[in-house]
Amino acid sequence: MSYMSKILNNYSYILISNFFILLFSVNIANAKGAPDSFADLAEKLSPSVVNISTTTVIEQKSREMPSFPPGSPFEDFFKQFDKPGNKKRRAQSLGSGFIIDEAGYIITNNHVIDNAEKIMVILFDDKSFEATVVGKDPKTDVALLKIDPKKTKLKAVKFGDSNKLRVGDWVMAIGNPFGFGGTVTAGIVSARGRNLSGSYDDYIQTDASINRGNSGGPLFDMKGNVVGINTAIFSQSGGSVGIGFAVSSNLAKQVTDQLKQYGRTKRGWLGVLIQEISEEIAESLGMKNAKGALVSSATEGGPAQTAGVKTGDVIIKFNDIDIKNMKELPKVVAGTPVGKSVPIVILRNGKEITLNVTLGELELAEKENLIGKTSKKNAKAKQYDKLGFTAEELSDQNKTKFKLKNIDNGVVITSVKDDSSAQQAGLNPGMVIIRVGQIEVNSLNVIDEAIKNAVKQKRKALLLLVKVENGTRFVALELK
Repeated sequence: MSYMSKILNNYSYILISNFFILLFSVNIANAKGAPDSFADLAEKLSPSVVNISTTTVIEQKSREMPSFPPGSPFEDFFKQFDKPGNKKRRAQSLGSGFIIDEAGYIITNNHVIDNAEKIMVILFDDKSFEATVVGKDPKTDVALLKIDPKKTKLKAVKFGDSNKLRVGDWVMAIGNPFGFGGTVTAGIVSARGRNLSGSYDDYIQTDASINRGNSGGPLFDMKGNVVGINTAIFSQSGGSVGIGFAVSSNLAKQVTDQLKQYGRTKRGWLGVLIQEISEEIAESLGMKNAKGALVSSATEGGPAQTAGVKTGDVIIKFNDIDIKNMKELPKVVAGTPVGKSVPIVILRNGKEITLNVTLGELELAEKENLIGKTSKKNAKAKQYDKLGFTAEELSDQNKTKFKLKNIDNGVVITSVKDDSSAQQAGLNPGMVIIRVGQIEVNSLNVIDEAIKNAVKQKRKALLLLVKVENGTRFVALELK
């Protein structure tokens, strides 16, 4: 073979190789990049999305008319404007929803139908039906409606697994923005696991345009599964600015299943008040990393206390799920069936302990005012002057002075030094110290020992449990 033939053969090989590489790259791009069009998906899913129109009766109190002496010429004049009784007016609002069952079950937001006197559901083909409320959950802003489709065949959609969503995945929203009817918008998942205000929040953030009227509508993945319920927008103008929030499908499915079965939610209840673990608190507890949920108090007779959980314990695992931060615990507990016995792993005095707890029902605990109820036999504690404040044993005099109730013994903080660790940590006169570290305090000696041990172990902070006006909380004081 000539030298020129070898060059041509090598060149041909390079061209063929590059061709296949380019072809493979195109296939990857088509598979993972932006879709050519959302038209097929929108055409397939739009019949499952409904418009929701509500009518609400709003009472307006009549204005009080000024009073005048009998016989005054102004009396007759103002009487013509005085109409006794409250005035009523009807207000209408629009929202969105989607069909999850051909039998006529429809999901929307609670705020779309809250206090509505009449709810009308308008299908894709403009057929309308009056709906009844099966159940609603203000905590997650989810509501379940039911219509009688009669001979109309409904097209339902399915929930997808929102936990499989990745930041950057394409999503599509269909809804009724500003009353315009079936409108399709698309974007990507901007973030997951957003918490806006509630303990049970699990929002998907998206830049798909979501406006007023989109509330209650579905957020779809590219397989046509519902991965969220479009619920809120972040905007100073009231219009879309590319920051929308949708309730995750996993949370929504959990809630709607309960609404369908019971007409209300039945959340698991552990019976603890918890707080976030800061770096200072973690260091004072001898933890390498700030993780888990710190128990500031356990409800008297509640599931946690019955299982052996104590104030000062750190819950690091619940039902085999790692608790990375405080916000995760309420959600995983609420999603666990009532009455189920589950293992929890706590950190106490540097050791991991596994306990089994049988969950109660949150709604029942709220009804019986058990949330935050603690034993009257709380341990009391006292602080040391070197940490920035002075304290004294409880007496009738300082109990009266600081209005302390249900406290039989212990120590109370009487003064706090300016620019001290105590002041920076938010301690104030009248607070009662209950624990130092994880040890109950009943004398100054306990605090002295705690300080000595902290210095010996080269810890930078000392952890105190203090009783405040609304309960108890942990405070980490820097050791200076």
